[in-house]
Amino acid sequence: MSASALSDHVRVLLASGHVQVVIGYAVGSEPSRRRPAFIRSPEQAGVLVFDEHCRQNLATYLLKPEVRALGKAAVVARSATLRTILLYAVERQLADGLVLALVPTDSGVVELATFAAIEERLATQPRGLPADELAEIRRIAELPLAERWAFWQAEMSRCIKCYACRSACPLCYCSRCITEMNQPQWIPVESDPLGNLDWNIVRAMHLAGRCVDCGSCSDACPQHIRLDLLNRVLADEARTHFGAEPGYSLRKDYALAAFKPDDKEDFIK
Repeated sequence: MSASALSDHVRVLLASGHVQVVIGYAVGSEPSRRRPAFIRSPEQAGVLVFDEHCRQNLATYLLKPEVRALGKAAVVARSATLRTILLYAVERQLADGLVLALVPTDSGVVELATFAAIEERLATQPRGLPADELAEIRRIAELPLAERWAFWQAEMSRCIKCYACRSACPLCYCSRCITEMNQPQWIPVESDPLGNLDWNIVRAMHLAGRCVDCGSCSDACPQHIRLDLLNRVLADEARTHFGAEPGYSLRKDYALAAFKPDDKEDFIK
């Protein structure tokens, strides 16, 4: 849809007082870059854009105290954003009716005002990883063990512990991260091979069965580490062995958040 149509819709929303802030996209520091925009008046809506460069998962701002203090929010939402909102609902981070999801389409803007409406919308979306992402996972999985280990070691060795991935990820919302705990010290603060590996594996495990594959972590990484690939490997495992497809329903059925006595363990090598 055209940016002007989205801007017009947002102007009406804000003028009516139905929402107090709209979180969307605006042009960034370069023509192909997009930044989050917090629109609080009809006059500001003209900066909004929506195109293939709008990649960041804007749901990450919905839990920020400073954003919540602004009042009821609307958020321009792609599929991953909608899935994140449902995960927030399941994890009791958002109450129903407090966020309005705006889905731009060729025919206009679709408003999803409730969790049930989002769930119904996502029921029409394709599930699972795209074919190209699955092919990449299979390629890594078929490498000899030594080569696979060398690949991941090389990726994580570039980490500088800036935590941009954590800041960009909508599902890293703990008020105090394990990396900030020093009594006991779980993960080394400095950037070193072992500490880097610890940090990235711990974060990936916290996302296993929860990641919505928005790609915000790898997009934010200044070292271009394939964090998205690591998350997809675990997502594929969770889907294959547990049928976990996070963010499509209001049921809490995460692979690592449920106990079932009849769970099979034959995948443990």
